[in-house]
Amino acid sequence: MLTETTNVQSELPPLVAQFTSSPRGARLARQLAVQHLEERGYPPASDASCAVALVVAELAANAVLHGRVPGHGFGLRVALDAAAGLVRVEVADAASAKRPPAMPPSSAPEGESGRGLLLVDTLAVRWGSAPRYPLGKTVWAEVSIAHLTDSAEV
Repeated sequence: MLTETTNVQSELPPLVAQFTSSPRGARLARQLAVQHLEERGYPPASDASCAVALVVAELAANAVLHGRVPGHGFGLRVALDAAAGLVRVEVADAASAKRPPAMPPSSAPEGESGRGLLLVDTLAVRWGSAPRYPLGKTVWAEVSIAHLTDSAEV
């Protein structure tokens, strides 16, 4: 019965998927994350979905560009914690030696690249990386969707 349901969003399993380490894999990761959020009540055009899509796109692109190891793809995990108002995005690749900087690098205004981690830093409440055993690393970011949802309802 509908009146007896609890917060189903917190109980739903996270999205966990593997992709080829290619631009197509990164694009599919972003599309799947948007679909995952839509299934949890966040339409693709919502601020929450757009913010998560950008974070997934940047972390997946970095995994493809900087974390590519021949014969290995990258993994994506997207978990919604509705009670905390957070979406945690994790992208795992096989490159142990290539860890992201602790802070986003400054980018020259005329530069053609180098803004990805600046976007992640702006959109995420916090982000970082951790070693992954036996091989690689996981770069993660937590995006607050509580304030994005509230601002959309005003």
